[in-house]
Amino acid sequence: MADVPGPGEDTVAVLGTGIMGSAMARNLAAAGLRTTVWDRSPSVAASLSGAGAVVAASPEEAIRGARLVVTMLPTAAVLESVIFGGRAAEAFSQGAVWAQMGTIGVAATTGIAGRLSQLRPDVMFVDAPVSGSKGPAEAGQLLILASGPGEAEAMVRPAFSAIGRKAVWLGEAGQGSRMKLVVNAYMSILIEGVAEALELAGQLGIDDAKLAEAIEGGPLDAPIADAKLHKMERGDFAPEFPLEWALKDVDLALAAAGTDTLPVLAALSRQWRAAVDAGHGREDVSAARLALGR
Repeated sequence: MADVPGPGEDTVAVLGTGIMGSAMARNLAAAGLRTTVWDRSPSVAASLSGAGAVVAASPEEAIRGARLVVTMLPTAAVLESVIFGGRAAEAFSQGAVWAQMGTIGVAATTGIAGRLSQLRPDVMFVDAPVSGSKGPAEAGQLLILASGPGEAEAMVRPAFSAIGRKAVWLGEAGQGSRMKLVVNAYMSILIEGVAEALELAGQLGIDDAKLAEAIEGGPLDAPIADAKLHKMERGDFAPEFPLEWALKDVDLALAAAGTDTLPVLAALSRQWRAAVDAGHGREDVSAARLALGR
């Protein structure tokens, strides 16, 4: 069993150390917070031992003694299995905070919050999905869309300051997840717009670099659109935000609002699903360009 730190206000557990979770754990440890980590793939979590994190053998071991537990797991099903499928929920310290920071949708978030309140009413649940991809995560510049009990805000502030540029508090748990779906819908439409503009440019004989030059510095030069335009231009689809997870978020938004009310997003979902089915799901969301004939 790993030598897991004892209870303390500066002890944080991170469950899920993929692209985002690993960057968050590194920043937490670098900020001087005692950080334990766990991942379903032990080799993924093991790489964080050199960054000052303690690697736990199980979710229960990671959670035990932590004042703040951060989950960054890919889906609601995985999250429920990890927290409620074993003894992890019982391992929370009394008065601890659980910050659920992955994107799992509104219904799943409120359902999990209700289940926790029945099993562990002494644990505070904070719904706090993040906006940002690999680069901002590594730089500690994520936007945190937080919601939950007001008394939890002071407890999570040191950790949120280490991983984010700003935490926006939105009210009761569930509001963070609602805002995240809106933000990601906006982002997804921007990225698909870039992909289709590049496809049109190619059909009209316009060089990709010239399109980038024409947009640069003007009102259309949104940072995320610019970054993905250049990735598409270079044919660089190394994952920063994998397309399969971007599609998951789009489908969560459609499920929450109804496809009939969001026709552009519904069409985008069909387009991106074709790209995922063609084998591009683990590539960056900029691989949406590959579904357009290139």
